Amino acid sequence: MKTLKTLTAIAAVFFLVAASQAADKTQVEKYRKAAEQGSIFDQTMLGSCFEYGNGVTKDPAEAVKWYRKAADQGYKVAQILLAFCYKNGEGVATNEVEAVKWFRKAGEQGDQLGQYMMGFCSQYGKGAASNLVEAHKWFSLSAAQDYDLAKKTQSEIRQQMTKEQLAEAERLVREFKPQKTP
Repeated sequence: MKTLKTLTAIAAVFFLVAASQAADKTQVEKYRKAAEQGSIFDQTMLGSCFEYGNGVTKDPAEAVKWYRKAADQGYKVAQILLAFCYKNGEGVATNEVEAVKWFRKAGEQGDQLGQYMMGFCSQYGKGAASNLVEAHKWFSLSAAQDYDLAKKTQSEIRQQMTKEQLAEAERLVREFKPQKTP
């Protein structure tokens, strides 16, 4: 069941990118109309069209605008895409702290990629303080959803931790309760 959830989450991101790549001007207008009416899915799709220039002129800043609309409503896919915009400086100035904010929001909703990225940022001090306990917690949460890279990294980071740090990270994992998603 966990593998199915992992595949579903990854497939959702690929679907969004693939669907936006297939978008023509007519489809973009459909996305825009629904996005303007508040559809978080269509806001994200429209953002993806602008990010990659599918059916519209490529405009990363416009992509960020639409991702933010959906992300502000709690849509974790949009939160991840917005976080990567900040991480990579696409449509906005590079801002690792802002990227962490959005990775955390997605991770707190149980998104495995958001959790993995929070582990990465916590491990290397990218937009967050370097903290092995936090890193292990986030990698563990992502690994529990069968995210293979998180499993590998969790195992590696474990070797750098004291018994006390490991016990604290495991306690944080046990206490973690994902927030509800829209």
